[in-house]
Amino acid sequence: MQKESIPDARRSEDIPFGSNGIRLSAWEWVVVAVLCSALFYFGPALWGQLGELESGPDYRLGYKLSGDYWLYDRLCRQACSRHETVVLGDSVVWGHYVPGAGTLSHYLNENAGHDQFVNLGVDGFHPAALGGLLRYYGRDISGKKVILHLNPLWMTSRKHDLQIEKEFRFNHPKLVPQFTTRIPCYKDSFSKRFSAVLERNTPLLGWTSHLKMAYFENMDLPTWTMEHPYRNPLAAITLELPVSENDDPQEYVSWEDRGISKQDFQWVEPGTSLQWSFFRQTIKLLRARKNTVFVLVGPFNEHIFKGQSADVYRKMQNEIADWLRQNNVAFFMPPALPSELYSDASHPLAEGYAMLAEQLFENESFRSSILQAH
Repeated sequence: MQKESIPDARRSEDIPFGSNGIRLSAWEWVVVAVLCSALFYFGPALWGQLGELESGPDYRLGYKLSGDYWLYDRLCRQACSRHETVVLGDSVVWGHYVPGAGTLSHYLNENAGHDQFVNLGVDGFHPAALGGLLRYYGRDISGKKVILHLNPLWMTSRKHDLQIEKEFRFNHPKLVPQFTTRIPCYKDSFSKRFSAVLERNTPLLGWTSHLKMAYFENMDLPTWTMEHPYRNPLAAITLELPVSENDDPQEYVSWEDRGISKQDFQWVEPGTSLQWSFFRQTIKLLRARKNTVFVLVGPFNEHIFKGQSADVYRKMQNEIADWLRQNNVAFFMPPALPSELYSDASHPLAEGYAMLAEQLFENESFRSSILQAH
């Protein structure tokens, strides 16, 4: 049987790559390129105008969003436009064992009689990470009054100080120097380090990370849809950010009631400390941006010391104070609070923050640098 030949007309209509579901003309590709470019450049900025972030002086970045650096950038911009003084630091400033109305910034505002102070602390931020956060995402903190907290906890061991050679998965590695300063315990691959640098300088990547953390349980869209096959991804974007989860009154107890034992800390000397070095760099960065910087050191829970911890801590305090004086940095090293006002080695309870705020308002250096008008 002779095989029927296909007419030349039909051959000319054969479509290459016929399995493709969508095919665009050259003009349509131009339209797609324009739309993608608009999304790349204007999407993050336009998203910031949707009213997703409405914060007051007692607002603090939700625990689930502590890695949302793009949102922190927006929070800085909003806070600096509304408040005269920002309070920076780790979970001690954030208020790990107190509600939003029990933090240091809250009691500072009570003493001031108006909302001068705003909480820009972030849970889990050690000095190496905080420096990167302010360098890349805190540019709006410029020409402000700044209270910068130094938590001695990060110098209680070589591990906390990031000096051990064995790999240690510390908090917020994306924010530490990726290719300059060597951090012995940081062993991430070149690709991860390069990705971290790229995200710092690409708003679209930061925005997509924000969407994942805020609305998609920190998953990418394909993974999220596999986990939730019957949910509409658009419906998940509620424009309501997760709030602080630290609202369990059972956590608001003293370190002794929690059964924490006394400790003999293996302090790192300031002269060799990586965390103290990063902290000093942060002071210089903030001052280069025309900020008035006031450093609050501690107050650390000295009641938890045993062995030689107290003597070594005093020596370390003196070295830190000497550097701050030599560089004309206003500071305050408050005495230890009563033992029952600490929840652990470094976090006060609400009554402790209230007492600390009163001590600051009584401190001459604080009054002259922070309370006086610019």
